[in-house]
Amino acid sequence: MRVVYMGTPDFAVPALEALAAGGCDVRLAVTKPDAPSGRGKKLKSCPVKEKALELGIPVLSPEKVKRNDEFFEAVKAAEPDIIIVAAYGKILPKRILDIPRLGCVNIHGSLLPKYRGAAPIQRAVLAGEEEIGVTLMYMAEEMDAGDMIAKASVKAAGKTSAQVFDELSVIGARLLMETLPAIEDGTAPRIPQDPALVSFAPMVEKSEGLIDFGRSAREIVCHVLGMNSWPMAYTFLNGEMMKVHEAEAGRSFGQEAGQAAEEGAGSAQHAGRHAPGTVLAAGKGGIEVACGDGSVLLKKIQMPGKKAMDVSAWLLGNKIEIGTVLG
Repeated sequence: MRVVYMGTPDFAVPALEALAAGGCDVRLAVTKPDAPSGRGKKLKSCPVKEKALELGIPVLSPEKVKRNDEFFEAVKAAEPDIIIVAAYGKILPKRILDIPRLGCVNIHGSLLPKYRGAAPIQRAVLAGEEEIGVTLMYMAEEMDAGDMIAKASVKAAGKTSAQVFDELSVIGARLLMETLPAIEDGTAPRIPQDPALVSFAPMVEKSEGLIDFGRSAREIVCHVLGMNSWPMAYTFLNGEMMKVHEAEAGRSFGQEAGQAAEEGAGSAQHAGRHAPGTVLAAGKGGIEVACGDGSVLLKKIQMPGKKAMDVSAWLLGNKIEIGTVLG
């Protein structure tokens, strides 16, 4: 099977590796252009480009795909039986979709029709979904609206977006390889999406990382999980940004959480008596903070210029006053 593969981030690498290892003739890999990275802003290739070059696969990284005749002719010249897309990051025009005889198939990081769009995994984790998955689908002109072929899922409770990304990238690659024979022989199902169940997952903005302590403890925990590993959940301590890597709901809305933080570290009163963001206790178990429905424990934090560390380690060289308001 002749394949043109389109993808950009780490999520898309396992499927490319699986196609190459499975004997498919991957004739061309298409990725987004190199982008500035790091403090020096040097151009860096994306993970799919690096992997494709390692596998000896030619790579194209066009600035645009719409109204780009040169790109269209290059894809057409590859004579693909199928175009496979995974987190490419650009919308394909109809004339590209029409090139392969078997169509264009997308590995989308959600259980469609929920979470169409650019950030399905993060949005699902942020929403506290207990089950998150991938959907193999035929591509259409409308974003993520094509007929579904197959799905696979993982349990997401307690996992960060980064962890779910890694799991689903492997599961998506496996699902693709299991389904390719049916796509090739024309027996793969085409399941229309129910418009009534559609939801959208727009790109996450850096500013969304700010923790709103007025929300419930569960929502804050989901926020911390969903923002990991980018842009990271954060708040402010005495004007300095404090990134939060791990958090959990406080117990008994404050009092027991204060005891869990550490006996004698500052007696926590009922969190409901304090403004959201108020530090109620701090100890080896974490920093207990009042929130919308009780309290939340910040377990692992990172201050500017420092590495992330457990609160117990951070408190060995730092102090946080009970009654301090974060944010």
